Order: sequence, then C-alpha cells, then structure tokens
Amino acid sequence: MDHLAQTRADILEIYLADERPWVIGFSGGKDSTVVTRLVFEALAELPVAKRRKPVFVVSSDTLVETPLVVNLIRETLDKMRKAAAVQKLPIEVAHPVTPRLDQTFWVNLIGKGYPAPTRQFRWCTERMKIDPVSEFITEKVAAYGEVVVVLGSRLQESSSRAQVMRKHRIEGSRLARHTSLSNAYVFTPIDQWSADDVWEYLFSGPAPWGGDHQALFDLYKDSNAGECPLVIDTSTPSCGNSRFGCWTCTVVTKDRAMDGLIETGHTWLVPLRDFRNKLFDTTDPAKKKDFRSARRRDGSVTVKITSDKKGNAGEEKHILGPYRLDFRKELLQQLLENQKLINTNNPGDHYELITHAELEQIRVEWRQDPNEPDWDDSVPSIYRAAMGEDVEWATSDDFILSGDESQLIKSLCEEHELPRQLFMKLMELEVSYEGYARRSNLQAELNDLLSRDWGDDDVVLKSVGAKKRIRANQDIDEKAWMKRYEEIAKVYGDVA
Repeated sequence: MDHLAQTRADILEIYLADERPWVIGFSGGKDSTVVTRLVFEALAELPVAKRRKPVFVVSSDTLVETPLVVNLIRETLDKMRKAAAVQKLPIEVAHPVTPRLDQTFWVNLIGKGYPAPTRQFRWCTERMKIDPVSEFITEKVAAYGEVVVVLGSRLQESSSRAQVMRKHRIEGSRLARHTSLSNAYVFTPIDQWSADDVWEYLFSGPAPWGGDHQALFDLYKDSNAGECPLVIDTSTPSCGNSRFGCWTCTVVTKDRAMDGLIETGHTWLVPLRDFRNKLFDTTDPAKKKDFRSARRRDGSVTVKITSDKKGNAGEEKHILGPYRLDFRKELLQQLLENQKLINTNNPGDHYELITHAELEQIRVEWRQDPNEPDWDDSVPSIYRAAMGEDVEWATSDDFILSGDESQLIKSLCEEHELPRQLFMKLMELEVSYEGYARRSNLQAELNDLLSRDWGDDDVVLKSVGAKKRIRANQDIDEKAWMKRYEEIAKVYGDVA
C-alpha cells in the first residue's frame, strides 16, 4: 500500500505536535474502522510517557440504525474499551451518543406526527445525527479549549465530499477547519485512500482490539452497501442509495442495503423492510391526504393559489399537516408487533425498535396534541394489544378521560352539533388554568380557539380555498387596474 507509511507518519506527527485532544468519529463502517485501527496501532508504538493526550472515540446511535449494524458497533466498542485499558492507551471509548428524547425519530414521527422524511423535508439528520455529535464535541472544546476531530472521509467517495474537504483545508496543513464548530479542527488521515486500500489494510492483520474484520466484511458483502458516515455537520452527506444507515430511511426510493441482507438469508428483517416501505408510501403526493391532517400543528388550514403564465389564479395547493392520530396509532401498533416478531424469530438476540422512554414521550405528545388530544391515553392499551403483556407506566397529571366519559362527551357534542375537538380544547384550557389566582391570558387563548374553524376538514378546506381564490383574483384585478392606470398616466404625460 503506497499510502500506509505516510498515513502512519501523519498520525504520529499530528498527535505529538500539540496538546489538543482527538475525537475519533466511529460509525462502525470500513473507513472509520480503518482510522480507529491506525490510531490504536500508532499510539501503541509510542512510549507510555508520550501517550500524553486523550483520544475519545465517539459513535452515534440514532435509535433506528439497522439492527445488525447496531450489534456489530456495540461489540466492537466494547472490545476497544477493554483493549485500550489493557494496553494502557489514552483512548476513551464513549457510549454512543443519541438524540434528545424529544428529538428521536419515533417521538417526532409517531408522537408529533411529522411526515416521513423526504429530500425536500429531511428533518431527521440534524436532530438525530448532527446535534448529538456536535454536543459531544462542544463539551470537549469547553473542557480543553480546542479539539481535533478525526474522520474516515476519503476524497474518492464522492465529488461533493471532496469539494467540501478541500474547501475547508488549512493551507500547508493536514488539518481543516470544522464547518460549524469553532475551535474544532478536522483531520482525515485516509483522505487519499481508495476503497481497495481500505480492504487491503483491514485484511492485512488482526484488529488491535482483538479478532478480525470478517464480520464487517460479511455485512458489506451481504448487503452490497457502502458506509454511512458519522455526520458532524450539514456539509457531510447523509446516508442514501444503498448505504448502511437508518432502517426507517424514506429519503431513498428503495433500501438496497436492507434488500441485500434479506436476500442473503436475514429474512427476519422482512417486517422492518415492509414497515419502511409503508412509511415511504405516505410520501407519495397522490396519497398524502390519506394519512395526514388537513390542519397544521398550529390549527391553521393553509391553501396556496398558484398562478398560470398569464397571471391568472390557477390550481390550489393544500399544505397538509401532520399524520392523523388514528394513523399514528396504527403505526405504533405495527411497530410494536414487529419488535415482538423479530425477537421471537431471533431468540438469541434482543432488538428494541422503540424504547420505553420514547413510548412515555409519545404518550405526552398525544395527550398534548394541538389538534387531536388523546384524552384516552392510548399508548398503554396499544402496547398491551401488540406485546401481549404490560409494563409499568408513569403516572400523569394530564387531563385523561375514562372510556365512559369520552363516549358521553362524544354523544353530547353530536347532540348539540358542537365540534368534539373544540370542546376538548376548551376543557383542556380550563384544566390548564386550574389553581391560578389570575387568568390574564385566558381571554386571549379563548379567542384564539374560538376563532379557528373547527368544522369538517373537507368543508373547511373548500371554504379556505374559496376565500384564497377570491383574494387571489382580487389581487390579479388590482394589478391589472394599476397597470392600466400607469398606461393612461403615460398617455396624459405625453400629451402635456
């Protein structure tokens, strides 16, 4: 390998050059594995006295990673942790960073009703990948002043990544400036390596933390996939095409990595693939209205009127809101059933598709939903139905109705032709002010609720669309008259 000797020299030179600690971004794929192994081996060559500054190994778990990848990463990190201690290396292997509870995939999608991510609305990457890793790096910057982030990025991977890497490179240095974090620098030791170089090195000997890289190779071979990089900023390409990443990813049309794993014998992954495909179907523009509310989370119904080439009012574009609560309940039920199914088919392993903490947060999101509050507190009953067992649930101070109370309210609202959602929101508002000596904002909040149109979604949509069209036509007429006035003014100006 032409690059190996120079790469090892670069690692030792930059490590010994200053006191800035390193943060290695480990994604579990081939490139980040090579970088971590190179650092392990380089530090092992140094006398103990020169191993003076810490190296932190950080990985990111979005909580929806492909299960096989999660297992491999956990096993590898555990081996690294033990090997670093035995070999007296200044390497600290951190537990994988995860998104904040209110920013996980399931809390956003099932809890808040966010639609499945698309290329136009990719809300997941920053919340689930960039923010947790950035927070870890920021903590180290606060503790040490500056840090060097070590990544397995390669110029040959893509032209866009190569462009970004070159753009931020410090002239005359092997380091680059981090694109968004101050006092953080980026070191890419294998940026000149090819994919063949990577595999040749991995098979050149055992891993310094024990064992070999056969399991990693088998995973790539079975899936025909590439590595999903550790995403540290918006310039780092997120996963796509056939790369390993989140098994729920709907940014791509077809998850070829998952298909590859299934075709090579991992048939227990079929329920996950089917669930992911179900989510992808909801992004079809022709089907969106079947799953999503006509109202946005602030209660508004938004319609935009497009214009044709002549400036006349054209088609109506309805900006849809979140997934309807009934569909979110359906998704949660199926997700839990899938979790039970794959664990039944894999008695030696245990996979947690959704955590208990996320279920508790979804309970909160549903009960406090701005348009469809779940006063029945449905999550525990959905869990019991799907899993065939119950667990301990947190006690809530939220306003929750029993089944009889909910049915009574429904009957009364139908009898008096009062929208049930409006009644529920008014009751919720009253409960929220319970015990307050002053209710200065109550009137404003009441006015806000009563000013909304709480009728049937289709009726409201037609009403809003009609009003928008009238306003659009009025604007067009006004522009036409203004243009006419300008022409008349020019004529009279010429006469004068």
